[in-house]
Amino acid sequence: MKFTSRKTAALTVSLALALSMTACNRDSGESAEGSASATLAVSTLNNPFFVELRDGAEEAAEAAGMELDVVDAQNDSATQTNQLATAATSGTDAVLINPVDSDAAAASVAPLIEADIPVVAVDRTVNGAEVQSLVSSDNVAGGRQAADELAAAMGEEGEVIVLQGVAGTSASRDRGAGFEEGMAAYPNITVVAMQTANFDRAEALNVATNLLQANPDVTGIFAENDEMALGAIQALGDRAGDDVSVVGFDGTEDGLAAIEAGTLTATIAQQPAELGRQAVEVLEQILAGETVEETIPVPVTTVNADNVGEFTE
Repeated sequence: MKFTSRKTAALTVSLALALSMTACNRDSGESAEGSASATLAVSTLNNPFFVELRDGAEEAAEAAGMELDVVDAQNDSATQTNQLATAATSGTDAVLINPVDSDAAAASVAPLIEADIPVVAVDRTVNGAEVQSLVSSDNVAGGRQAADELAAAMGEEGEVIVLQGVAGTSASRDRGAGFEEGMAAYPNITVVAMQTANFDRAEALNVATNLLQANPDVTGIFAENDEMALGAIQALGDRAGDDVSVVGFDGTEDGLAAIEAGTLTATIAQQPAELGRQAVEVLEQILAGETVEETIPVPVTTVNADNVGEFTE
């Protein structure tokens, strides 16, 4: 969803007013009960990756004695902005944000930052706002790894389709940029089509079906997450993993199962639970008055048939 300037301004003013009413009631990073409280604003929970991220955050918060309120924006930027305004009025001490839209999120978090409520981004950046830290995988490096893996599976020649994620997200932009950089090393491979499927399996099924009909000679597909890769596999049917190599990104349980089944060539495995855990740990450090790094990298790993057993044990 794209904001009009009028809507963005209205939402920003609303959030600023809410913060001004509640900032004076906050007590140095502790809730009324004496324990720190935080809000995790996640882009969507209709995706196994973000469910794992939430679970990791909740486990870390429980271990730290931190109250963690999780809100699901269902991939709507305006909803996420309203959720952050509500978090402010509830007296949250800190915010973890996984933005729906990296650009639109700046207007949502700016008043929080002005009110000295710590904000940490997780998995995706907030463009145009100085949050305390970003806990994220190296998506550009992961995109390059995906290009190398797909090229190897294709014998370094052929035609490729790219299924892109949600427009405006740093994850989609960075994975796509890394993949493009990686593919530059393979002059006999041509990317014949690129289209968004919004990180969604059902949408990827439809998009891949149409793109495959228009490009029948395709022998490779890169999907910027596992959900879209699984949708592409459905579209391919018996061709998946045989005539057409598919590489995904995330390392979800379903993605790993598809590698074991031979339909998914590889996935670039993030560690979503680790992202959530480390994001909460960074919040702990901030609330304790410690200095944290602006970027906290969480490694990514290429998973294929040779090493998938290490990730499914």
